[in-house]
Amino acid sequence: MTEQIILNAETRERTGTNKAREIRNIDGMVPAIVYGDDKETLNIKLKLNELTKASQNELFYTQVLLIKSENNEEKVVLKELQKDPAKGKFLHADFQRVSSKTKLKVVIPVNFVNEEDCVGVKVDGGVVAKTIREIEIMCLAGNIPESIDIDIENLNLGSSIRLTEISLPEGSEIPGLTEETDQMVVSVNAPKAVEEDPILEEALEDDVVSESEATSDIDSEEASSSDESSSAENSEESKSNVQPLYYWIR
Repeated sequence: MTEQIILNAETRERTGTNKAREIRNIDGMVPAIVYGDDKETLNIKLKLNELTKASQNELFYTQVLLIKSENNEEKVVLKELQKDPAKGKFLHADFQRVSSKTKLKVVIPVNFVNEEDCVGVKVDGGVVAKTIREIEIMCLAGNIPESIDIDIENLNLGSSIRLTEISLPEGSEIPGLTEETDQMVVSVNAPKAVEEDPILEEALEDDVVSESEATSDIDSEEASSSDESSSAENSEESKSNVQPLYYWIR
């Protein structure tokens, strides 16, 4: 089991936009609230560097967190985390109290198991297509899974696994899932045929045409030259065959 993420907090009396700005700029902390479970809302502030480090763990967004403030401890889940779009710094955080019996909607990542041993890939040469990589489920706060594992070792070519076929942790369900809303999660498909690049063939054809044209041009030039030579020879012969005409004057 993954170690629980703990955040150390301080209570704050200052509220409002200006006070929140002071907490961020002067104290170097992030204002936050803890609410729910029919208890009074608790105003707290968290260290910016500690919150930033925790946020880099993907479980921060899906698992139950522990917030410690003075002599108080709260089991919570993150509901909202506001960030400055320009600077990227956290502005405010909202946490909801939970108990082991609290039901929550959480988005859980899908973990595909034994992908390298998938029959449809190793035997039939297929390709794994992952359609869904995370699933929203409803579960108890004390039983939130880190991931939803789907074993695809025995998945054959042309076969698939749908949402209704997934095994969920006890007490968990996918909200609104029916036969009409069922979706494919993963499948093994035949590889797409790779088409040959027609450019090479076209280029070869162009080269052949160019060579033919060049040959034709050479032949035409030779024929033209031959014709010119022949004409010249005929002209010379005509000149040599001309007999002088003599007029006798009586």
